[in-house]
Amino acid sequence: MKIAVVALGKIGLPLAVQFAETGHEVVGVDVNADVVATVNRGEEPFPGEAHLAEKLAELVPAGRLRATTDYADAVPGADAVVVVVPLFVDEASAEPDFGWMDSATTSIGEHLTRGTLVSYETTLPVGTTRSRWKPMLERISGMTEGTDFHLVFSPERVLTGRVFADLRKYPKLIGGLSDAGAAAARVFYESVLEFDERPDLDRPNGVWDLGSVEAAELAKLAETTYRDVNIGLANQFGRFAAAHGIDIYSVIEASNSQPYSHIHRPGIAVGGHCIPVYPRLYLWTDPDATVVRAAREANTAMPAYTVGLAGGALGGLEGRTVVVLGAAYRGGVKETAFSGVFPTVAALTQAGATVLVHDPLYTADELAGYGFTAYELGTPVDAAIIQADHREYADLTPADLPGIGVLVDGRRITEPEAWVGVDRIVVGAGRRSD
Repeated sequence: MKIAVVALGKIGLPLAVQFAETGHEVVGVDVNADVVATVNRGEEPFPGEAHLAEKLAELVPAGRLRATTDYADAVPGADAVVVVVPLFVDEASAEPDFGWMDSATTSIGEHLTRGTLVSYETTLPVGTTRSRWKPMLERISGMTEGTDFHLVFSPERVLTGRVFADLRKYPKLIGGLSDAGAAAARVFYESVLEFDERPDLDRPNGVWDLGSVEAAELAKLAETTYRDVNIGLANQFGRFAAAHGIDIYSVIEASNSQPYSHIHRPGIAVGGHCIPVYPRLYLWTDPDATVVRAAREANTAMPAYTVGLAGGALGGLEGRTVVVLGAAYRGGVKETAFSGVFPTVAALTQAGATVLVHDPLYTADELAGYGFTAYELGTPVDAAIIQADHREYADLTPADLPGIGVLVDGRRITEPEAWVGVDRIVVGAGRRSD
């Protein structure tokens, strides 16, 4: 097959590599000329994705994968077009911004040819594929969906850093606008993916047809919104437990020993492209989802709550020097999307603290690009707040942070023995944390 992958980001490029590795001709489209040039050199444009560099170095010189900025080069004659263009959510209004996706869909429609399967993998509000992409593609291409081309939704379900492993591990969900479209999607994905054995599943791992495009859209929103709601509940449990001298982590361990309990862990923030974003997409189409809204509010409040713990222990933050450890939204991943570092720094600044930021994955110049003042280990501080669970932070001691009086561990990665003499507070567990 000839396959076009639209948007060569941290999900799209590994997908393109996966498709090429299974023997197909793949052309990736991206608006960023630098990304296109890097891919065409057989190099990875971003670090951190397991096995991506070596796969690119093999596939590009072999002529099985190339990149372009030109839709007219990639889309015509393609058997399948897979769309992984980002969908942004406005911070203030929490409404989806379809700008980039509308532009990409317009370009696809202008060059679409008969017989092509178009699959959107970007997470979407329920109803978007049918009510937005179908009429747009039909109007621009002059063709009819279900007759001249097929349109499906098949959500990506992978995490950056382990995309290739996740593609094998999780069932590939599909939902079509017609039985013929769903059948075409099944044939396509079964030809480009391989699946691990999953004896824990009630049916064999592989391509799962959910029966409708809306069901596939909701499945992705449901699985990520569940995590946000679960974390919100854990955070509320943690705040209550800490106020009453209870170690919530031992409570969660005990509760989860019963097979019907799956309580997540509390923490300083919920970050990344998925968990803090997709509940907003769900709320956009279901504004009456009070449970989802309450969880989002609970999680959004955690950075300020965590800063309050530091302020309470120090007797105020005015004039204090506080370092936030971790700019990334999660440990080991160089990505700041919706990272808790931003609201944490804002809350500290509002409280009058002098705020520094440290992250082993970022240079001082990169941190400055986000408006942060970089911190070097060994520089005196009054307090530290662990925001990202980088492995390096588990090994820190007071000697790395001279003068420190308070450590607020927002991820519970430090050991109490290493912090004797320092007021160590674990989010969700208070001072009686281990």
